[in-house]
Amino acid sequence: MSDQIIYLTQEGLEKLQEEYRYLKDDKRIEIAEKLKEAISFGDLSENSEYEDARAEQAQVELRITEVEDQLKRVELIKEDKKTTGAKKVNMGMTITVCETGSKEKEQYKIVGTTEADILAEIPTVSNESLVGKAVLGKKKWDMFKLKNGAGESIEYKILEVA
Repeated sequence: MSDQIIYLTQEGLEKLQEEYRYLKDDKRIEIAEKLKEAISFGDLSENSEYEDARAEQAQVELRITEVEDQLKRVELIKEDKKTTGAKKVNMGMTITVCETGSKEKEQYKIVGTTEADILAEIPTVSNESLVGKAVLGKKKWDMFKLKNGAGESIEYKILEVA
């Protein structure tokens, strides 16, 4: 496995711990029941239910090993609760940005790569993504540029850091 640090918010850590608990306590039992039932059908050499259950068991055991490894390497993102002064964008923070010349605002939360989910209610982007790299260390009212799919540079302004 890797020695790379896994950055997670408290919420992300709780989700990972819940997945681990579910896989170990619930999913393993469910698969054991499937195996028991498939074995009761007899001849294992041509038993597709048995093969399917074994394949599922292998996937679950692999995921359990992956999650155990991740949990060993977690570093919790400390969310900055300062209310005074100009906060710098850091992991765990939510930012509001808008494209220069536009009034449409976009909001993102900066998280580690394993927790990123662009489809979340407030999209979470990785600290290693283009947006994450562009905004880390910046403050409210700072500008940053990103390239769109056509390679054109688009300038954005940070409106809020929370």
